[in-house]
Amino acid sequence: MQNKQHTIIILILGLLIALSPFSIDMYLPAFPAIASALKTDIAHVGYSLTSYYAGLCAGQLIYGILIDRLGRKKPLYAGLLIYLTAAFACAFSLNINMLVAVRLFMALGGCVGMVTARAIVRDLFPPKDTARVLSLLVLVMGIAPIIAPTIGSIVNTIAGWRWLFGVMALIALALLIATYTLLPETKTPDPDVSLRIKDVLPEYIAVLKNPAFLVYTLAGGISYAGLYAYIAGSPFVFMTRFGFSDTAYSWAFAFNACGLISGSQINRLLLNRYDSIHISFYAAILLFITGLLLLISTALGIAGAPMTLCFTFLFLFCLGFLNPNTTALALRPFTAAAGRASAVLGSIQMIAGVIASWTVNFFFNGTANVMAAVMFGCTALTLFLLVFFTGRRRTKQDLQPA
Repeated sequence: MQNKQHTIIILILGLLIALSPFSIDMYLPAFPAIASALKTDIAHVGYSLTSYYAGLCAGQLIYGILIDRLGRKKPLYAGLLIYLTAAFACAFSLNINMLVAVRLFMALGGCVGMVTARAIVRDLFPPKDTARVLSLLVLVMGIAPIIAPTIGSIVNTIAGWRWLFGVMALIALALLIATYTLLPETKTPDPDVSLRIKDVLPEYIAVLKNPAFLVYTLAGGISYAGLYAYIAGSPFVFMTRFGFSDTAYSWAFAFNACGLISGSQINRLLLNRYDSIHISFYAAILLFITGLLLLISTALGIAGAPMTLCFTFLFLFCLGFLNPNTTALALRPFTAAAGRASAVLGSIQMIAGVIASWTVNFFFNGTANVMAAVMFGCTALTLFLLVFFTGRRRTKQDLQPA
């Protein structure tokens, strides 16, 4: 019975984490239609991605302290309601500026699932099992990039791009019902956690002062920013440069998402023999090599659509190993402050994502070069952090729960 309950919980948590990726990936094939309807270009539609990342960053810091103070479920209800309302507002956007602004609020609501899910995993499972459970969440979350663009393409073709946001609102409603009926409360309210700004800031600073948390959060966040660079650049690269239709693009996106899923599931098997520290290090090396090959091939002009697909698949495959382990290692030192640690981790990841997304949009030159350069830069910084800033003996000491 307990295993069945854990399966249901993991499924709901995976869907909560997947809500924001789904909200990003589902409308990517509709970029040309949105640009045409709102009388702008695809580059400006891309800023709705950047605003969404910004909302994810700010919102997680708000929810991090709320879920430690109020428990896990009440903030979940509030966030999902905000997301639902904003999704409907997106459907009625009159211009690109309105869409960009409302997507910010949509993210402020949707990010509650990301913070809360990681905290609940830390509540329910011992540290040695956290990376395995997070890999399962990646499996559920990874389905979103596979089906979201396909669903988006179908909805856009049949009903138009505005209905995409109506579908997102319905998904949020279903998650709200599932959270209320099936998800248990894993943390009682803690009145000792202050909500005053002057008290909250030191709490977050205390989290950042843990060396292991900082290193693994930065490594995981910067590497994952490479994924956001790919998400921001892929509509330009595949639909504009390589001439993919929205349907073909959705299939390409699904193919690459399979890399993330397969990597995360092989990671679960490797964790039976190797620890997260070693897996993270070697995954970072492979990620660096992949990013370098992608950059060289695009810079030399020899990377057509098949080669670009191959390298982006391998890139996400490596992320499937790296991200669950860096997340588990970052959260391992925290128990009572799991919500705050999860929020800081997520916010740093989103800050890196915003920078990567903005860079790709701003410097786009009609080729895959900018996307490839940003993805490689993320891999280089990640490897640098893991090689030069993690002392094995000190890290193991810092990873002891506080």
